[in-house]
Amino acid sequence: MKTIQSIALRLAVAMMLLIGLASPAFALDLETARSQGFAGEVDNGLLSVPPGAPADAQTLITTINNSRRAEYAKVAAQNNLALDVVGGMMFQKIYARLPAGTWVQVQGKWTKKVQ
Repeated sequence: MKTIQSIALRLAVAMMLLIGLASPAFALDLETARSQGFAGEVDNGLLSVPPGAPADAQTLITTINNSRRAEYAKVAAQNNLALDVVGGMMFQKIYARLPAGTWVQVQGKWTKKVQ
């Protein structure tokens, strides 16, 4: 009996590990993508794939960037501002809420947020 239970337990653990490794590609949200280093914030208010990160988050990044661009365009039009000005202001707001260790790109250079 212990042998069957041991095999079943090992199989269950192996399945959980396999599912855990595969899940980022299937159910990735922004917070997960950031925390795993798959997505980083850029000083223009958009997202990008940081150095050394797999491209698993590219679909999520594209979707979020398209939504952000649309919102930034509305705000820019309503306030007679350039789109890049609105993106820069939004980056400052986003940056303030990011946890330490999140990838950020400022003036073309990638770093991890310290605090």
